[in-house]
Amino acid sequence: MSAHIRKPREFTGRHMLISILAFFAVVIGVNIAMATLARKSWTGLVVENTYVASQQFNEEARNGRAQAALGWTGKLTIASGEVRYSLVDAEGKPVPMHGVRMLFRHPAYEAEDEALTLAAATGGIPGNTQAFAARHMPKDGVWIVEIDADAGLTSPFRDVRRIMISKGALQ
Repeated sequence: MSAHIRKPREFTGRHMLISILAFFAVVIGVNIAMATLARKSWTGLVVENTYVASQQFNEEARNGRAQAALGWTGKLTIASGEVRYSLVDAEGKPVPMHGVRMLFRHPAYEAEDEALTLAAATGGIPGNTQAFAARHMPKDGVWIVEIDADAGLTSPFRDVRRIMISKGALQ
């Protein structure tokens, strides 16, 4: 009778190389996946001091609820090198304003942020003589527009929008 004794498999240098390569492939793959997800989901929101911002959140939320209760709607148009803004109440009637300030914030580059003060204008938005306008052509791309409209309230009516500009016009 002949007995075959099987030799145990050895862990060779080739096995070690495959193990190390597999480990680093998984680590690099997970890093790429996480970086891609972070880049796609980043809102661009940056604050200088997160603690102070968190303390102000409840007050801002309260102001936002009070403003929403008014039922006002802002109308923003950007075309032909002009930015125009107006407010209408819940019934669609124009809300008289005393002034409008805007901040065009680029989501990724603070150096491209631009502040505007709009002047009273007439026409352009049918049925509304309470529009404010300024000559301005934002670059094409995504912008966060922060609008503060002085409508005689204790604090300005605040309208914040994320918009897309293409070929000099609001999309």
